[in-house]
Amino acid sequence: MKNNHLIRIALLIFTCGIFANTHAQNTQVHITAIRSDKGKIILKIFKDQATFEKEQAFKTQSFDKKTLKNGELNVSIDLSPGTYGITLLDDENNDGKLEKSFVGMPKEGFGFSNFFLQKMKKPTFDEFKTQIKKDENKVQIKVKYM
Repeated sequence: MKNNHLIRIALLIFTCGIFANTHAQNTQVHITAIRSDKGKIILKIFKDQATFEKEQAFKTQSFDKKTLKNGELNVSIDLSPGTYGITLLDDENNDGKLEKSFVGMPKEGFGFSNFFLQKMKKPTFDEFKTQIKKDENKVQIKVKYM
């Protein structure tokens, strides 16, 4: 009977330890090269290539631009340690979607975590994924306008 009680206590401590190491933490996102204070910033967080291709974000968050200064904005999101890819939309007209020209070129700003688009192709998840660690939780996104 006493052994069963000790096993239960050990299991409880082990389970609490697992959850303590995987809880969401404050992740700082530093956004640069924002051209105006109109609209809002939308961040979408993806966990892998498949969900990125299907545009099925794990988490979506919107931020106003009240604290925009010199084209820069700092925001925070809660993420547990792990691998994520973060996309950004500078939704200047507040409609929740990326406006495109008649030839399909983006009219609004966009960006990717720790990746600046150099070519005219959509990056793969591996090109903009970032590791959120327990001790290190900062991400950079530079907005691109076409």
